Amino acid sequence: MSSSKFVDREAPVQGAVVIHPDREGRGTSRGALARLEEACGLALALDLEIRESMVVTLRKLTPATLFGKGKVEEIGHLVEDREADVVIVDDALTPVQQRNLEKAWQAKVIDRTGLILEIFARRARTREGRLQVELARLSYERSRLVRTWTHLERQRGGFGVMGGPGETQIETDRRLLAEKIGKLKRDLVEVRRTRTLQRSARKRVPYPVVALVGYTNAGKSTLFNRLTQSEVVAEDMLFATLDPTLRSLKLPDGRPAILSDTVGFISDLPHELVEAFRATLEEVREADVVLHVRDIASEESDAQAEDVRAVLRRLEVDMEARRILEVWNKFDLVPEDQREGLRGDARRAHPPAIVVSAVTGEGCAELLQAIAGLVDEAPPVEVVLADGDGAAVAWLYRSGRVLERQDFKDGGVRLEVSLSAQALGQFEQLYPKAEVRLH
Repeated sequence: MSSSKFVDREAPVQGAVVIHPDREGRGTSRGALARLEEACGLALALDLEIRESMVVTLRKLTPATLFGKGKVEEIGHLVEDREADVVIVDDALTPVQQRNLEKAWQAKVIDRTGLILEIFARRARTREGRLQVELARLSYERSRLVRTWTHLERQRGGFGVMGGPGETQIETDRRLLAEKIGKLKRDLVEVRRTRTLQRSARKRVPYPVVALVGYTNAGKSTLFNRLTQSEVVAEDMLFATLDPTLRSLKLPDGRPAILSDTVGFISDLPHELVEAFRATLEEVREADVVLHVRDIASEESDAQAEDVRAVLRRLEVDMEARRILEVWNKFDLVPEDQREGLRGDARRAHPPAIVVSAVTGEGCAELLQAIAGLVDEAPPVEVVLADGDGAAVAWLYRSGRVLERQDFKDGGVRLEVSLSAQALGQFEQLYPKAEVRLH
């Protein structure tokens, strides 16, 4: 499926009908109406004009069209009445179902995976992001050649005197897709090698890394801007930002850290995108602290949080081994009579939770203190330095958290400092004459 139809901002506005199929007994933790609202948000992110949205209960799945014959006809009349160009089905469609529905409704049909891929294709800005999206798109299209082409029955002639059956067009197209996918994977290996080198360089200057994760539109980018005084794009829109962003973060007592903002998660995130963005999200796997940002004002907050955890498990992030802090954001939108109870819930939460408002700044100072406490979880060490070791003192202030300082008359100094194991090992290599005492 080509993304060009949606990427052209000069094209006329296209009307859309959005349908959420409610699979009876599916066991979803989210209400059908909330899922429909989210699907509409995804459509709006593509500048589509929503002319009708509806929940359709599925009591029985029809293999050829997903919906029953009567419902297909009913929706077809609706699409015609609303003069819709696109029908969005908030579910995974097989290639055959997608083709049959397009024939029945005489409109373009996009399933949930295709919709999210279209958004990602529009929003990716960095070379790595564009490569990842293109890889995911081609992987998705490979199974849909049956509907992408109208000339698949043609055969190419064989070579040589006898000719022979040759290669069918669908085999040619599959081979070309496989070649494109192979090239994209090779290009990504090179980009990821560069990212690994950058990460190694950061480790040589052992600043702790703090990664933001959360459901899309939970306010991660707004919080990122608040904590780092940056101006990353932050809009009230699903997937407003895609590419990872790194900025310096100043923790209490002056110690710097690196804050990483990552792509937002969503329920039923397409498998192709999880795989494609695995390298980008390695920032989460490598982070010293993970901040799970939640929209605590949303009725779907608990269900969204579980969706985020599900994606992290798919990325093989060890949730038990990570130092995870939940950030209950958008506190300013919580009704006054519920705020005190929410604060109590945060104090009792496991993992720990901090209530904040990224918009007003409420709770952000407490959040920074909590991050510093998690980063400095290692027991403090005592370092004694002789006169003239100013460079070592400065290094400790940059790379650790100085808890106590005592200056001697002869110019020497004793510091009690909290350092990660990696930073401590590096300090002992750089300044072997320093006297280090473990508590």
